[in-house]
Amino acid sequence: MDQRTGSIDAVQALLGEQGYVADRALSTVVFLALRLGRPLFLEGAAGVGKTEIAKVLAAALGRRLIRLQCYEGLDAASAVAEWNFPAQMVAIRAAEAGGGDTTHLRHDLFSDEFLIARPLLEAMRPQPGGPPVLLIDELDRTDAPFEAFLLEALSEFQVTIPEMGTIRAPAPPIVILTSNRTREVHDALKRRCLYHWVDYPAFEREMEILAARVPEASAQLSREVVAFVQRLRGADLFKKPGVAETIDWARCLLALDVIALSPEVISDTLGAILKYQDDIQRIEGSEARRLLDEVRREIATG
Repeated sequence: MDQRTGSIDAVQALLGEQGYVADRALSTVVFLALRLGRPLFLEGAAGVGKTEIAKVLAAALGRRLIRLQCYEGLDAASAVAEWNFPAQMVAIRAAEAGGGDTTHLRHDLFSDEFLIARPLLEAMRPQPGGPPVLLIDELDRTDAPFEAFLLEALSEFQVTIPEMGTIRAPAPPIVILTSNRTREVHDALKRRCLYHWVDYPAFEREMEILAARVPEASAQLSREVVAFVQRLRGADLFKKPGVAETIDWARCLLALDVIALSPEVISDTLGAILKYQDDIQRIEGSEARRLLDEVRREIATG
């Protein structure tokens, strides 16, 4: 067992070294996923740090990060491997033109030379530094047939290519799946994973996150930024801002040399935290002033 991940506290510290502030529950499920070799299924709203966990874990362990970005219509060929048909045609024409022995041509055409490996196949191959971190991102964007296909990969850590047979990982990759819960993922897939809901952080933890990711921000500005964003999450918005937006907004404010929030600054920079025009129109102007007044009263009464 790697001493860097030998306990829950060690995992929490390891993530913290990479600037990821994880609570005890999340650190525990990451520790268990590593100890038991089980895939980890992370669900939660967009922007709460699900994808980032895979990135910082790969960086902390010195492993390669292999990312499968899911989308509607994703199929096995796009996720596992595809044959390089143009190169195969060139090889066929060259063999025919050469007039040589073409007996073994079919076997040669379906070899590694003409295979374009996609993320799932890459994750099953040996990697420098040890098994990679395989990130299957936004699984909820795919459909039920692709989920069914994933069962083989996550159950046996193997994939099948009809022309080559079954390829099994010599050592299981570290698998992290994420979902924004735009639809429910099938229970059969969830049962093969450890599960954790990644929620919006409480005020103090979001302050810790901001201090880790934007350390140059003053404590006063950070408190105003975090408190304002948390107020926005309680508003009637189409898309609530995540932690990623909190970090982006703080960086934008620093780039503008802002030392304290004002209604004008908020209105000018709402595009850093809100991504829909209807939401921006609902907040800018008098509503931004009202929320800022509430934030300042809350901070003053501490």
